[in-house]
Amino acid sequence: MNVLRSLLFYVGYFLAIFVFGALLLPVAPLLALPARYRLLNRYNHFITAWFRWTCGVTYRVSGREHLPPGPCVILANHQCEWETIFLQILKPPVCTVLKQELLRIPVFGWGLRLLHPIALDRSKPARAMRQVLSQGVVRLQEGLSVLIFPEGTRVEPGQRRRYNKSGAVIACRAGVPVLPVAHNAGERWPGRHWVKNPGVLNVVVGEPIDTAGRTPEEVLVEVEAWIEARLAEISEVPRPVDAKPEVGASTG
Repeated sequence: MNVLRSLLFYVGYFLAIFVFGALLLPVAPLLALPARYRLLNRYNHFITAWFRWTCGVTYRVSGREHLPPGPCVILANHQCEWETIFLQILKPPVCTVLKQELLRIPVFGWGLRLLHPIALDRSKPARAMRQVLSQGVVRLQEGLSVLIFPEGTRVEPGQRRRYNKSGAVIACRAGVPVLPVAHNAGERWPGRHWVKNPGVLNVVVGEPIDTAGRTPEEVLVEVEAWIEARLAEISEVPRPVDAKPEVGASTG
C-alpha cells in the first residue's frame, strides 16, 4: 500500500511542477515580491496537502502562536525535502539559504530564482559563509525572514550533526529574533528512499529567541538545545544519547 500511495504522490508531484510552472511563472515576474511569494507558494500549499492526502500523513503543528510579527531568522533541523516546502509557507515571505544547484533544475529552479534565495556554492565554504552573512542581513532589512538549516545538509532521523552558527550571526547582526523549529518529517518522507511512510508528522515552533546583547555562540547553544530536546519528544526514531554530533563543513 505504501508503494502505491508513493507512486500516486509522485505522479501528482511532478505534474504539479509543470502545471504550476506553466500557470504561475509567466505571471510571477510582473508582481511585487510579497505578491510573488503568495502566488508561487500555492505550489507549496498543494504539495503539502497532496502529501497528506495520498500518503496517509497526519500533520500536528504546534506553536504557531509564537510566530513573530516582523522578520526573523528561522533555524530548523533538516531531514528531507518536506520541510523546505512547508517552512516557506509557515511565515512568508521567507528567503531560503540553499545550494545553487537547485536553481538549475528546469521549471522548479526558475521559480526559486524569483523568490530571491541565497544560493551558495558549497564547494567554496569560505565564500559561501561571507555570502550568507552579507546577503542574509540585507534580506532581513528588506522585510524578509531568512530560513537556514544549521546542520547544513540533510541528517537522517536518529543522527546528529554539528550546528553552524551563521544563522545566529545574521540574527545578532540584524537585531532580529531567532525562531527555532523542530520536526520529524524524515520519518514520513525518507530522504534516501522514495517510498513514503504514513503516520504523524510533528512540527513544533518555539518561542522567538531574543538576540539583543547576546553573542551568536550563546544564541546557537540555546537553539540547538531546544531543537534537540523537542526532537527527543516527537521522534519515533531514538535520538543519540551523549553522542558527539558529526562534524562537517557547513554554511547552513
